[in-house]
Amino acid sequence: MYALVDGNNFYVSCERVFRPSLQGRPVVVLSNNDGCAIARSNEAKGLGVRMGHPWHQIRHLEDEAGLIALSANFELYGDMSDRMMSLAAGLGPEQEIYSIDESFVGLHGVRGDLAARARAVRARILRWTGVPCGVGIASTKTLAKLANHIAKTAERKPGSYPAQYAQVCDLSSAGPQELQALLQATEVGEVWGVGGRIGAQLQALGIRTVRDLARMDAQVVRQRWSVVLERTVQELRGVPCLGLDDVPPPKQQIACTRSFGSAVRELAPLTEAVAEFATRAAEKLRQQGSLAGEVLVFIRTSPFRPVPQYSRSHVQPLVTPTDDSRRIVGAALEGLKKIHRRGFDYAKAGVMLMDLSSASQVQAELGFDAAAGQGGAAPGEADNPHDSPAAPRRDPQRLMAALDAVNQRWGRHTMKLGANRVGEAPRGWIMKQERRTPRYTTQWEEMPLVRA
Repeated sequence: MYALVDGNNFYVSCERVFRPSLQGRPVVVLSNNDGCAIARSNEAKGLGVRMGHPWHQIRHLEDEAGLIALSANFELYGDMSDRMMSLAAGLGPEQEIYSIDESFVGLHGVRGDLAARARAVRARILRWTGVPCGVGIASTKTLAKLANHIAKTAERKPGSYPAQYAQVCDLSSAGPQELQALLQATEVGEVWGVGGRIGAQLQALGIRTVRDLARMDAQVVRQRWSVVLERTVQELRGVPCLGLDDVPPPKQQIACTRSFGSAVRELAPLTEAVAEFATRAAEKLRQQGSLAGEVLVFIRTSPFRPVPQYSRSHVQPLVTPTDDSRRIVGAALEGLKKIHRRGFDYAKAGVMLMDLSSASQVQAELGFDAAAGQGGAAPGEADNPHDSPAAPRRDPQRLMAALDAVNQRWGRHTMKLGANRVGEAPRGWIMKQERRTPRYTTQWEEMPLVRA
């Protein structure tokens, strides 16, 4: 048995926690550089705002309908997500954090009324964080995802589903006829894993509802589409095919890319931006315990602007796999020098770490004892010919661990490499966040004050 806990319009809900005046008003949260809507309140959806709707196309709604647009505040959303997920974990013994606002919880062995337990946890999340959420419960992950959709839709659109399924929907307690009625009332495109292309193909074949999909022959589904869709059909029938991932698998590639707030023409600010992106990627690399063997760097102009176009990338191999920010930044900047051309207005750049391997496995193969700092050369650090035989070997792992610890304790950019710009002077390549609210929960100077 599984439950899916999902925050309602999560980014907007996080903003409303600290600005109650936004309740009941149409609100959207914009993407990087305030480009398009990536979160919408129910009121904004009622105005016809779509997910991914470009801001310049809906900006007129500010004056016409009172639409409020906010820049994405990912630092706030990440912290609020941690708080919500820690409370959702109380629903059962196992948890898989699927995304920033979604969490699967295993209910195997949990006794009693599961719906009542879910309502209590939902109420606790709302009371302690201020974020409303929906909970779907079912015998498979796909059905739990569907139950969550029913729970949220029944609350947002009264009459679309029976009222008792609003906020918390437990499909495991529904009778056979009632379950079939719920599946019949739900469009096939709402099924987890059925994208727009497959959904259109199913619709063309007369498969319009979830019930229709669940009744399809599994072998036919596998032959015509894929084994993935076959598993979806089996899960809709109540046959578990997907388990919980307590620890997400390590990524095979790690990237940090950004569009610039304004066009960048000179090499100096471009170098600073690429160094920043490489540093961020190296931090993510260490967090998952991996080493990189190659560094890809790219730069490009905007295809949407009437300017000369240029786009290039370069893969810089590393002599040995590493998670050392110094070597990764150095490789990225070396690649940048090879692809940079003068006279272009660059709109985006990025760094991708590739050929990833497990740090612990590489250390074992090299005979390196990370705890003692002894053994063969540490991954990512070649022997220094100027070191004397008696000199202690430098340990880049401890240096990077210290760097991460300082930045985690005192805030990002407290300690940085020399390639990263020092100081608070404005940087033209920084993405636009003209409408960002304060980072209420993670920055002391932005913490809200209560005055009696």
